[in-house]
Amino acid sequence: MMESLGKLGRASLLALSTLALAATAEAADISGAGATFPYPVYAKWAEAYKQQAGISMNYQSIGSGGGIKQIGARTVDFGASDKPLTSEELAKADLVQFPTVMGGVVPVVNIPGLKPGELKLTGPVLAKIYLGEIKKWSDPAIAADNKDLKLPDSSIAVVHRSDGSGTTYNFTYYLNAVEPAWGAVGVSTAVEWPAGLGGKGNEGVAAMVGQTKGSIGYVEYAYALQNNLTYAEMQNKDGKFVAPSYEAFQAAAANANWKNAPGFHLILANQPGADSWPMTAATFILVHKTQAKPERAKEVLKFFDWAYEHGGPMAKELDYVPLPESVVKLVRESWKEIVDGSGKPVL
Repeated sequence: MMESLGKLGRASLLALSTLALAATAEAADISGAGATFPYPVYAKWAEAYKQQAGISMNYQSIGSGGGIKQIGARTVDFGASDKPLTSEELAKADLVQFPTVMGGVVPVVNIPGLKPGELKLTGPVLAKIYLGEIKKWSDPAIAADNKDLKLPDSSIAVVHRSDGSGTTYNFTYYLNAVEPAWGAVGVSTAVEWPAGLGGKGNEGVAAMVGQTKGSIGYVEYAYALQNNLTYAEMQNKDGKFVAPSYEAFQAAAANANWKNAPGFHLILANQPGADSWPMTAATFILVHKTQAKPERAKEVLKFFDWAYEHGGPMAKELDYVPLPESVVKLVRESWKEIVDGSGKPVL
């Protein structure tokens, strides 16, 4: 009888130990939600990090608006947004913000027979397409910069985001900078579109453009590549037509003055430079300044610390631009603001 109780006790102890280990492992896993713009690189980082550290990073690609809402509601360990929050917005929500990578928003089209980079668009023409003023591919305003192309005399199907999106914020910021008439629509993560159909996420816009002949949309560059979409060249601030590429995004990012950007609030659209891509953008992480779960916050920072240290080559493979080391140093310094209930930094 005593031997049976001993076996039972050992079995119970083993079960409790297993449950405790499982609970510890679950507690170590981290969750985030938000921008679809960086999802390809975050997914790649998460896979590599789990292999090295044994910790999962579960990320919901739901759009920047959703990410801001979820971190505000504390349903995730971090939020992600391509629209940087202002110092006032950060203070009001008790949030700290830092950038992770930079990339490009690109216009993509579905015109049979057209190859990537053959179509050239200026900012004002792109704005007028999205305003619904330019309705056909054969419009003289498009033809003026594409004299060597035979464009169809067909209607343009405009595709935009249907969800709250940092990609939309950067896209509308750029259109507003180059076309005064865009002021009637405004700059935001969600606007009242004058024309077109909505797709959810970069994924949804990419899929809709891929399926709709005569369409135009805007997506993060990695989505254009992964979905074999035809991108357009864009005229930049210096008047040069450039193709989207790592080098073009890097050229635009070279002008970024992160040191003097409070809360890392910086917009990279319409930067000068002959080689600059005009719709370059950074993407950001949001975490609470005062942490109710400091151990979870510590794991979040450890993940992004690892990404800064080891994730650059993976980011480059997907044509994202890693942050310069000087900026990474500023970000790591900013993490001292993230504290537990007693005011002690979590990392």
